Amino acid sequence: MWILAAVASAFFAGITSVLAKCGIKKTDSEVATSYRTAVVLLFSVIMVFVTGVKDSLFTVSAKTLTFLILSGISTGASWICYFKALSIGDINKVVPIDKSSTVLSIVLSIIIFNETNFLLPKCIAIFLIAVGIYLMVEKRKSDTEKEKKPAWLIYALLSAIFAALTSILAKIGIDDIDSNAGTAIRTCVVLIMAFAIVVLKGKAKLLAKPVKNEIIYIILSGFATGISWLLYYYAIKYGKVSVVVPIDKMSILFTVIFSYIIFKEKLSRKAAIGLILMLTGTLVMTLYN
Repeated sequence: MWILAAVASAFFAGITSVLAKCGIKKTDSEVATSYRTAVVLLFSVIMVFVTGVKDSLFTVSAKTLTFLILSGISTGASWICYFKALSIGDINKVVPIDKSSTVLSIVLSIIIFNETNFLLPKCIAIFLIAVGIYLMVEKRKSDTEKEKKPAWLIYALLSAIFAALTSILAKIGIDDIDSNAGTAIRTCVVLIMAFAIVVLKGKAKLLAKPVKNEIIYIILSGFATGISWLLYYYAIKYGKVSVVVPIDKMSILFTVIFSYIIFKEKLSRKAAIGLILMLTGTLVMTLYN
């Protein structure tokens, strides 16, 4: 069941990236993050009441609360960096870098949670995923000519690092709490962090003036994220991090498909081979769990 939840999470996460790209053409990326997080929080709270686990919000242990807060901070940092990268870079270049958090998450989960069964196949899977990511991240001539380290790359790398930490901290944080309740707590932290950054950067006025044609995409992105998160943290709670993370990160497959349909962004032969390697590595990781 948790594997199916991880696959469904990947699908909705893939849709999220495309909707987010549509919603930040004119809208400031940090303001968009605030809108989106507010929608996710609303969705998460509704799910807490629908599933009847609201009482667990008031019986959270200090350890659980601490790790959920840390996970929320990591998520907020990852989102801010990710949206910034999306706003200035191509979606087919930003997403693979962000998904490189898969490799770090798998390595950390093997070390921290002792998920060492079938270690050799997992090492092979890590290698395939890493090579696939490398092949998918193509440099444009303009990138190499203008600057050695384009800004989108730096933001995408930071997004990946924080995303990897999020998965590990979340696994520890939802060990003794319902995954829906844990998601709601984490999202509260992300929302506070997102709004604080907007206010500190003097962009509060932009919150009251959303771009009409883009706010709809941002809201839809928030709902897709909310569904993805609930499924993902359910899978994290009951499954193995080293398996759930690579499955979830294969949302890139759906992102590539939809970005081709909507933005006409095509993959080169090299990037397509990279995607196939990532899919193969994920399949190996799933089979040897």
